[in-house]
Amino acid sequence: MKTDPPNSGKPLSVPQPIRADSAGGPDLGPRDVMRDLENPDMLVPPVTDAGLLPNLKMSFSDTHMQLNSGGWSREITVRDLPIATTLAGVNMSLTPGGVRELHWHQQAEWAYMIWGGARITAIDANGRNFIADVGPGDLWYFPPGLPHSIQGLSEGCEFLLVFDDGHFSDLNTLSISDWFAHTPKDVLSANFGVPESAFDAIPSNQVYIYQDHPPGPLASQEVASPYGTVPLSCSHRLLAQTPLQTSGGSVRIADSTNFPISKTVAVALVEIKPGAMRELHWHPNNDEWQYYLTGQGRMTVFAGNGAARTFDYRAGDVGYVPFAFGHYIQNTGDDTLWFLEIFKSDRFVDVSLNQWMALTPKQLVESNLNVGPELIERLQKVKSPVVKHPGFTYYPK
Repeated sequence: MKTDPPNSGKPLSVPQPIRADSAGGPDLGPRDVMRDLENPDMLVPPVTDAGLLPNLKMSFSDTHMQLNSGGWSREITVRDLPIATTLAGVNMSLTPGGVRELHWHQQAEWAYMIWGGARITAIDANGRNFIADVGPGDLWYFPPGLPHSIQGLSEGCEFLLVFDDGHFSDLNTLSISDWFAHTPKDVLSANFGVPESAFDAIPSNQVYIYQDHPPGPLASQEVASPYGTVPLSCSHRLLAQTPLQTSGGSVRIADSTNFPISKTVAVALVEIKPGAMRELHWHPNNDEWQYYLTGQGRMTVFAGNGAARTFDYRAGDVGYVPFAFGHYIQNTGDDTLWFLEIFKSDRFVDVSLNQWMALTPKQLVESNLNVGPELIERLQKVKSPVVKHPGFTYYPK
């Protein structure tokens, strides 16, 4: 049976849950063929997959889209991905001049700019302020409880927000418009020393995102505080960092060592070239929350006690790896795979399986795994997060 995928004139075989070892059998429906095509390693799991692991994948395309004048947002929390208890994510876009209103959170806010430009503002508890423009590949971080805002510049923007609590919802934040709407006008009058009539036109509820004119040049909006500016910058230019280049791609890391204000979120921006893979490894500090920016790949997660499961990912998907679970990620497409590894931590740390074996007595490794010099002599004492070995690479069929 053949079917034509959207926007393609090529016939395509309908995949069946049959493995090369003849395990499985045909699925004659009803079924979602397009979904199966996106998840080949769930339809036909590798023979090494075993046991039961919870779902470790969620797509922003499967979430509710909140539409407002001035932009949109959608989120992935424990409601959508129950295993993801440490972090929650929000994908947001603002039109030129669109504003994510003045607000604050009980949680820290970390962000990655996907495209376009935005102006961000904040103040700390000592009255020191921060006003800056951010562009593609830039980060920002606002500590818990500190008020801030985001506004799209002339081209608009899209970005990823990450919060250090999987139960967080961006629609349940503390907003200036919502507070005004739920404060008696005589109290507002007494607080600001102006007539009650000054508040006749305030919003009746939370504004959240609204349309405004694009802001002028940064210098035109500077506000001098008598207390100065925040001592630690709220933004960081991740793409300006010199990456760690490897045989299979590159890695850029941003945590409290080079982005000092980011005390609860650490990140690695990983590039995996076609045929390459993020090596077998694990993280000894916390769960990993992933966001896939471009390309497509697959990840197998090993949970111990013989349990392992494989998932397929593409741009716009979120992946998750519980604390200390072993895993690897292969580029399964023809284009470069870019994704973010994000942690609720002040530091990015990982343990390389290859490096661990290389720094362990040879005889111990040989006897443990029943392997010989062919493997032992190839082990690497220096960590290489993304690997590509000619003649030993994966390419899509």
